[in-house]
Amino acid sequence: MVVAKTKSETKSGRAAAKFSTKMFADVPVLQRKWQAALRPGEKLPRYEDVMLGSLGRLADHIALMREETGTLRVSHTGRYIQAWLNDERWDSPLNALPPDCATALGEATASALENCRPYRASAHCVRDGLVRTYDVLALPTCSRWGGTLVGVYVNERNAQYNLLDTIFSATDEGVVSLAAIRDARGQPSDFQIVHLNQGAAKLLMEPATGLLWRRLSVGGNPLSSTDVIGRLRAFVGRGVGGQFEIDSGDRCLRLGVTAFGDMLSLTLSDVTALKQRELSFRLLFENNPMPMWVFDAETMEFLSVNDAAVQHYGYSRDKFLDMTLREIWPKDEWAIHSEALREVGDVYQSSRDWRHIKADGSEIHVLTFGRRVVFDGREGYLVAVVDITERRAAEARIAHMAHHDGLTNLPNRDFHQQRLTEALERGRRGNTRVAVMGIDLDLFKNVNDSFGHPMGDRLLKRVAERLRSVVSGDNLAARLGGDEFAVVLAADVSPNEASAFAGRLIEVLSAPYDIDGLEVVVGASIGIALSPSDGTTSEELMRNADMALYRAKSEGGGVHHFFEPAMDQQAQKRRDMERDLRAAFTNGEFELHYQPLVDIAADRTSGFESLLRWRHPQKGMVSPAEFIPVAEDIGLIVALGEWVLREACSEATKWPGDVKVAVNLSPVQFRSRNLVQAVISALAHSGLSPRRLELEITESVFLAETEADLAILHQLRELGVSISMDDFGTGYSSLSYLRSFPFDKIKIDRSFVKDLARRSDCLAIVRAISGLGRSLNITTTAEGVETVDQLDWLRAEGCNEVQGFLFSAAKPAGEIAALLTGFAERASKAA
Repeated sequence: MVVAKTKSETKSGRAAAKFSTKMFADVPVLQRKWQAALRPGEKLPRYEDVMLGSLGRLADHIALMREETGTLRVSHTGRYIQAWLNDERWDSPLNALPPDCATALGEATASALENCRPYRASAHCVRDGLVRTYDVLALPTCSRWGGTLVGVYVNERNAQYNLLDTIFSATDEGVVSLAAIRDARGQPSDFQIVHLNQGAAKLLMEPATGLLWRRLSVGGNPLSSTDVIGRLRAFVGRGVGGQFEIDSGDRCLRLGVTAFGDMLSLTLSDVTALKQRELSFRLLFENNPMPMWVFDAETMEFLSVNDAAVQHYGYSRDKFLDMTLREIWPKDEWAIHSEALREVGDVYQSSRDWRHIKADGSEIHVLTFGRRVVFDGREGYLVAVVDITERRAAEARIAHMAHHDGLTNLPNRDFHQQRLTEALERGRRGNTRVAVMGIDLDLFKNVNDSFGHPMGDRLLKRVAERLRSVVSGDNLAARLGGDEFAVVLAADVSPNEASAFAGRLIEVLSAPYDIDGLEVVVGASIGIALSPSDGTTSEELMRNADMALYRAKSEGGGVHHFFEPAMDQQAQKRRDMERDLRAAFTNGEFELHYQPLVDIAADRTSGFESLLRWRHPQKGMVSPAEFIPVAEDIGLIVALGEWVLREACSEATKWPGDVKVAVNLSPVQFRSRNLVQAVISALAHSGLSPRRLELEITESVFLAETEADLAILHQLRELGVSISMDDFGTGYSSLSYLRSFPFDKIKIDRSFVKDLARRSDCLAIVRAISGLGRSLNITTTAEGVETVDQLDWLRAEGCNEVQGFLFSAAKPAGEIAALLTGFAERASKAA
């Protein structure tokens, strides 16, 4: 709320000088700029000459007003003005702004237009009980398009004060707390002053320090008379309050007494200053920027309301005075409001926030502060109101944000955990089952990699909408993070019902999404756990649902799977492997074996493929198919891959100069974006020529086919390193990748070589790949060659290189020299 007090600038030089000295430093600058822009013979300067140019920081404090058909509109606001208005909109009518700000802007602008001179106003705004004073300067200008524009400068003064403290502490009334002292018979015989304010000390005409803890019977003040002590004893005996007056000679004091067992609270009033207090009250009440009213203590009728209350609540003054307090209460709070009023003493403040109804039917949250007064001879209460609606709305938003996901607005992990715990407790009491479903989107990563995270975020929002359309009632859908969701079925559900619901969810989530005109398709996998058989706590159920989800994902996705006890054993095995893998890297349990690559035409070893092996101290050799995916999942593969690069390059320096070493790269190494540096480091550390290093990648690196991945491959090529595509022909886009990047080698997958002699389609594929290699000048290498027949077919089809058990299995580094020495003879016999 605001009360605007205006001071018109007169045309006299003396008044203008007085005006400028009262203002802050910015105002003279604006005044001089306005005066300098005023041309002879013109009533107003031009807008461009005043408001444009080098205003600098002052621009943030300026609102631009224009007049249209008799009404004012805000055309432009600076950042300071936007914060003051709590509104960033431009070109809005004045009546759309907060009433306090609108009043100040309207009065200053209207006066400036009427006088055709700069006009100053001061505005007093109340926010949460603090009064802030603003200086407002309106500068009228003419517009090149006709009409007038007014630039209004607003700035806060340094002074601010707590209005409530001012209202209730700047009073002449005194407050004294007395403790009764009982005699041997248990009867109150005297009183001790245990608290008093400065007002009381002034009325009793003694320092507060001298009065505190003094017994009344000691004497020295108006409360010490035998008559007063006797009356106070009666109040203690009856346990009720009341009031009476005492005459202390040159003044008359009115005592309001409230009894609390052996405690009395006294309110002291100097009745001789009644007229002075009534005048102060009238000024404080009528011109106060805080909504205030007086209501009758018995009938609850409004006896008086100030301008701020009329403006804030929207009722006319006549309407207000024709109403009772109950009419601004919502009906569901009538009882508690009435009960609170019955317990009110002489002074009170809200112990909670209340809801009030404005004239337009809207509800606001308020704190109320009041004191008992006599108004026009009637007992009543003076009430001051602080509107905290915005504060409560902000608190509600914060509470919602604490329990909901910011992107999808679904409940978050904490809220999901809380609701699941509550559902399990109800299930225990009612002997009913609760189902938990862990949901993971299939192929979501491909959407992020292919179209970027903004598209992924929009997809997650659409997924959340579909979940809300299916999950209702006491059930709950939540986003746990990334593309991981969860559903709690709180009602008693059977396994069949849970299975049917999961199938429906997969169907709904797997339907195509139309996002920005692009059709996006993802699937969903679901893991299900049921209480109490699969767990009785939220942690157990979620862990088991996750294990069931992992099984569903491992089966290719797009299915749901219930938790089975064997999954727990598998999970334990997985945890053991993760622990052992980390220890293995630290303890040096990994080693490299090398399998020869044979140049068919030259009958010689052209290189070796390095293959990672894990020699477990208890389990022996562990298959790479088992530990490589786990190493990728736990983030160990990047460090492990760098070790493989360094080890392979160092070993290759011991071989003949024309023998290469091939190293397989994990797609995870590409995502780490440290691959090029790792290759450079390995080559520099070993001294190996880059032309002797061959890096093998799989098709999965190209699934996203991002510019970053292609850039990495080109940087490696520029180093002189060869790039080979492994398992060529097994992916649906292998051919298209040859257009994205010119590979040095393509490796024919062993699945085609295995049935080369028995299946014509395998022979056709090998023939096509070999022909493709010759046409593009790309070396072709066949994997998994185990028989002489396979070798003959591959030689006949023009394959360049082969590797497989026909020549040698992968061997430790110590056996490489023997392989190189004896290979020529074995290769000749095989041919």
